[in-house]
Amino acid sequence: MVSGALQVAGLLVGDLSMLGTLAVTAMPQWKVSAFIEHNIIVFETIWEGLWMHCIRQVNIRMQCKVYDSVLALSPDLQASRGLMCAGSGLSLLTLVLAMVGMRCTRCPQRPWQAKGCILLAAGLLFILSGIVELVPVCWVANSIISDFYNSMVNVAQKRELGEALYLGWVASFCLLAAGSMFCFSSLCAENPRSYRYSSPSHPPAHSQCLHGKTEGPYSKSQYV
Repeated sequence: MVSGALQVAGLLVGDLSMLGTLAVTAMPQWKVSAFIEHNIIVFETIWEGLWMHCIRQVNIRMQCKVYDSVLALSPDLQASRGLMCAGSGLSLLTLVLAMVGMRCTRCPQRPWQAKGCILLAAGLLFILSGIVELVPVCWVANSIISDFYNSMVNVAQKRELGEALYLGWVASFCLLAAGSMFCFSSLCAENPRSYRYSSPSHPPAHSQCLHGKTEGPYSKSQYV
């Protein structure tokens, strides 16, 4: 019962975290323009993401442009693009693997032993995908904070943490939580058939006694 509840909860959390990972990968709000010191042009907001940068002005629709080349990105965004794509694909694959290992699905041969191994593998892959997503989010956040307090960086080039980073932290921790749930459920998984009545390999004691009583006269007649 506990194992089934953990599997359902882990699947729901993994599904939400996978959707959050895809959203973080596509969102342009990784780096947001900072309005500090003499940079008070608040009617214009600049967003920088993994795939495009956008400019949003007051009373004007937002305009976005895809990067012309990967080399135009900063090193942290270049690495984050590859890691986020790897994390998105890994989380999607892990979600499918977790659905196969659920108790409600059927496996043709040795179901419960196979399901335990599948759930354990899904849990470890969920944890791995959470770590893969956590690395680029923390890397970009660290570079933003370092540039923000660096006096050598121009004020107009300083950025703040965008909404995509906060969502990335939430999604990565949800992936870690889902992986922990599946790993724990794989250890707690029990085969319900093991509690069914199984016929004893040896005949019961009362049948042995009856058998001894019936064969008693015949055994004695052999010695007469």
